Amino acid sequence: MTGRTVITGIGVTAPNGLRTENYWKSVLAGHSGIGPVTRFDVSRYPAKLAGQIDDFDPGEHLPSRLLPQTDHSTRLALTAAAWALTDAAVSPGDLADYDMGVVTSNALGGFDFTHREFNKLWSKGPEFVSVYESFAWFYAVNTGQISIRHTMRGPSAALVGEQAGGLDALGHARRTIRRGTPLVLAGGVDSALDPWGYASQLAGGRVSTETDPDRAYLPFDARASGYVPGEGGAMLVLEEEHSARGRGVERLHAELAGYAATFDPAPGSGRPPALRRAAESALADAGLAPDDIDVVFADGAGVPELDAAEARAIRELFGPGAVPITAPKALTGRLYAGGGPLDVVTAALSIRDGVVPPTPADAGVPDDYGIDLVHGEPRELPVRRALVLARGRWGFNSAVVIGAVGR
Repeated sequence: MTGRTVITGIGVTAPNGLRTENYWKSVLAGHSGIGPVTRFDVSRYPAKLAGQIDDFDPGEHLPSRLLPQTDHSTRLALTAAAWALTDAAVSPGDLADYDMGVVTSNALGGFDFTHREFNKLWSKGPEFVSVYESFAWFYAVNTGQISIRHTMRGPSAALVGEQAGGLDALGHARRTIRRGTPLVLAGGVDSALDPWGYASQLAGGRVSTETDPDRAYLPFDARASGYVPGEGGAMLVLEEEHSARGRGVERLHAELAGYAATFDPAPGSGRPPALRRAAESALADAGLAPDDIDVVFADGAGVPELDAAEARAIRELFGPGAVPITAPKALTGRLYAGGGPLDVVTAALSIRDGVVPPTPADAGVPDDYGIDLVHGEPRELPVRRALVLARGRWGFNSAVVIGAVGR
């Protein structure tokens, strides 16, 4: 297929809002989903905050038969997938089962499920461990469970690239569509807010120990001290444009116009990080120049040296202060595989409503960053095209270009 790849459906499960419009209202209002971890006692942990989804009852959204066999992250993914398909108005019989695929990314696996089953193993014995432990922890389980529930038997995949993986899933979905599959459900969701999973995230050394939720995660801010872990993400229905219009789709959220991924050189090589090259390649893939981009949704790690490196890549590509930059993930925490797809959703909503959401800021952006960070209040401006960036630990870089779709 040679037509454009368009987004026809969106499903969001985020710490500051379940469903797309609830999330969007929270983002524009600057409402944060970051707060104290309440699912277990964190008094002895060096960090105590997370982007928790506190208003999600899986029993309200999923069949009871799925609850014993799914981790919390899979329940979120299944729910977001169902919402995305509903938003895309995909009905049984619209497409053959082999014409629909699933591509998801997951960075953390089913930590919560596995932690509970390992506790049974240690305290009671192996006969008490759930048989579902054989797959509920696995990185590919979200792809499998979504495929089974919605009878989507087309080409499918599961990718692991930490924070960059969600954008990789969207890029792989577009490639799958170009090879002939009309519709692919793609995105990413992560969650690991149990004692074991939380400890594993803290072990990376980049989680903020700040106790004030308003100051804990401040991308590109002079007081940045790390990031806050979060949970959730987004699932998107991607389709070949002619196929989507042929089945009567009237609302196209946006076009996935460009995608690229790179990998950083080995530490000590003296070569620069490859984020800028990923951005340049995504623009080239979309047939665009830097001047064509209206806003950049940054990776925004909240770690000073990483923020400085990203600011340098953006400044060198676009020019000092030449393009507005935002990092609304500071309101949700870093969602790992879920972060990139959620930023893509936010970019599509920015295009729809002509407004760029703000980034929480405290002390302001260091002058040497040379970037125009949207902070404090949303900025109204015509948005036709957005660049979304993501970086994963150990050198993954991904970039996606999102564009408006006209009739």
